[in-house]
Amino acid sequence: MNPVTLLPFIVLIGAMFLMTRSAKRKQQAAAQMRNDMQPGTGVRTIGGMYATVKEVNEETVLLDAGPGVELLFAKNSIGAVLGDDEYNRIVHGIEHDLKTDEAVVPDDASSLTETDEPSDDASAASDDKPIDLGKKDAAEEPAGETEAAEVKAEEEPKKSDGESDAK
Repeated sequence: MNPVTLLPFIVLIGAMFLMTRSAKRKQQAAAQMRNDMQPGTGVRTIGGMYATVKEVNEETVLLDAGPGVELLFAKNSIGAVLGDDEYNRIVHGIEHDLKTDEAVVPDDASSLTETDEPSDDASAASDDKPIDLGKKDAAEEPAGETEAAEVKAEEEPKKSDGESDAK
């Protein structure tokens, strides 16, 4: 046979080999994870239930899902073995101490500009008066011009979205 005609078959066989090898690696990692389970470890089942491992047998795992609730699961139904911090965060809503791990980033920029002592400039700038966000020119216009503009606007027929002045 011609080597050019064999090339697609060789590429196909190589791709199949790589895919099966990857799948086997994932299966071995999952089996190792399930074998490393110890009593007291938090787990998530493939159904999404969170529980604590109470007992590990050859093919089964006894899980403690709550006070007085013990469930027997097949070992291969364990989807993930969770670390203590992650399990406590998900199940109990307990966050671990962030101060020991890394600096805390504030949610807003106010802590970046605030100081412990109020400055003289800040207290002088706040007059406890509401800020008027209206037009500045409105106060300067004579009352007659404003009323004339409002009357003119009311007299013009309203245009809907589909209408235009062009004919």
